[in-house]
Amino acid sequence: MSTCSTVSWDLDEPVSGTAPVARTWLLLEQPGPWGAKGLTSSHLDLALGRALETAAKGTGVRVALIRRPGRHADRGTPAERRVYAAHTVPGDAWLHGTTIGDPRRLLDLDFAALGRGDRHAFDSVLDGGAHLGDPLALVCTNGKRDRCCALLGRPLAAELAASGADGVWEVTHLGGHRFSPTVLVLPHGYVYGRVQAHTVKEILHGAREGRIVVEGCRGHSAWERPGQAAELAVRSAVGEDTAEALSVVRTDGAAPHWEVTLAHRDGRHWRVTVVQSASAPPRPESCGASVLGSPARMEVTGVRELSVTAALAS
Repeated sequence: MSTCSTVSWDLDEPVSGTAPVARTWLLLEQPGPWGAKGLTSSHLDLALGRALETAAKGTGVRVALIRRPGRHADRGTPAERRVYAAHTVPGDAWLHGTTIGDPRRLLDLDFAALGRGDRHAFDSVLDGGAHLGDPLALVCTNGKRDRCCALLGRPLAAELAASGADGVWEVTHLGGHRFSPTVLVLPHGYVYGRVQAHTVKEILHGAREGRIVVEGCRGHSAWERPGQAAELAVRSAVGEDTAEALSVVRTDGAAPHWEVTLAHRDGRHWRVTVVQSASAPPRPESCGASVLGSPARMEVTGVRELSVTAALAS
């Protein structure tokens, strides 16, 4: 029986504009097995998991669990855990980390401030500081959510870790199972699909230098899906790979048609037309889906550089 990722690959489904949306990521180390919904189906206290979901709702913060690659024996509660917070908006991207003993301390965080990019909201509460190591590569491996994440994600994470790549973690649900293996790279917040180990190494090498790889990129998590597709289209059109060079400054319209305005930090602007369409033929959106679906895809139909006058008017 074909998996959802095999079918998506065979149908050449585009990955652009499919990344999860989060301005800020909050990552908590939680070893051991994960259920379909990591925050409420792991060894993390159930009440805490629900409270974190509630605290993050509507703030722009997305909470996920992470663990080191390898076998995940049922070993109970760790004495200490790594915690990371990453704000991904260009011009103010940062990645901070700390170690805590009691994960309930996360509830003392000001989630609204974190969503706005206030790093002090993390550091002052959890004694955190800037992450000085390599960028993080977070590989989705939540097999209870979709088997493709286990079949493809876990071997990728293990291979990266065995190769000596630093900053590699497994992570709970990133969405887009059919693009497995899928990887989130922080601090810049770009998400990749259908990646192989050598590709991730190239992506991480670029990230260390403040560059991104456009090939295989699903989008920047700071933007909504039309903005993700528009940004990648501009990057491809002008050959821009600097991670924080482009920002979505305006999105006009509503599904299925948007006009997205992007600004380069050098002052250039573009207007990008993005149209939503339904994928055909119907296909499984995940291995556990009981019916076939027609997932939305973002199609860029026009990229136009604006004059200075038009850019100012926008």
